[in-house]
Amino acid sequence: MSHVLKDVIKNISIDCVIFGFDNSTLEVLLIKRAIRPERGRWALPGGFIKKNELVKEAAQRILEETTGIKNIYLEEFAIFDAIDRYPLRRVFTIGHFALVKPEHYKLSTGVDTTEVKWFKLSEIPKLPFDHNQIIKVALDKLRTRIRYRPIGFELLPEKFTLPQLQTLYEVILDKKLDKRNFRKKLMKMNLLKKLKSISKNGKRRPAFLYKFDKNNYEKLREKGFIFEL
Repeated sequence: MSHVLKDVIKNISIDCVIFGFDNSTLEVLLIKRAIRPERGRWALPGGFIKKNELVKEAAQRILEETTGIKNIYLEEFAIFDAIDRYPLRRVFTIGHFALVKPEHYKLSTGVDTTEVKWFKLSEIPKLPFDHNQIIKVALDKLRTRIRYRPIGFELLPEKFTLPQLQTLYEVILDKKLDKRNFRKKLMKMNLLKKLKSISKNGKRRPAFLYKFDKNNYEKLREKGFIFEL
């Protein structure tokens, strides 16, 4: 959080949990703090809300200022209000999360940060404040969202195989999915376009490529269709 505290609300902050999916691995973006308290430790990108801005505006600004990432959809998911969560005074924080492809974004240090880095979910260190708990809650929300919204397709190439799609869901949900049931549910939704081209991956048998039919999804959604996996 910024050491320049004028023009900010000193007891309301925002912390961002940015999940990345890369090489079949789920990652979280962390920054190394350049200020006290907890200077030199890895933490979530965060900062105080300014007196003249809305929460959504603040979330976008703080993320860009601390990591260089901008113009992504951030979803508010929880308020964290433990009395002793911040050591200097009572501070409420509003958690926001997003799911992105790391290769689409250039990272840069900025306000109060000396380093910005992706960490595998399994390798996240002990973080200051309640940031480990914030990540846990965000992950639970993500696992709910991905079952009821087709956000997973945004992390895949435009053309993908069914094994690639299943791997994505298994990594995020952290569980093995039955291949037959997974494909049966997908095909019943009529959201995939089967292409004539075939994936030629030397490590696996050739597999047909598919595309997500976003237009059809929007039409079905207008009629009351509910995505569920």
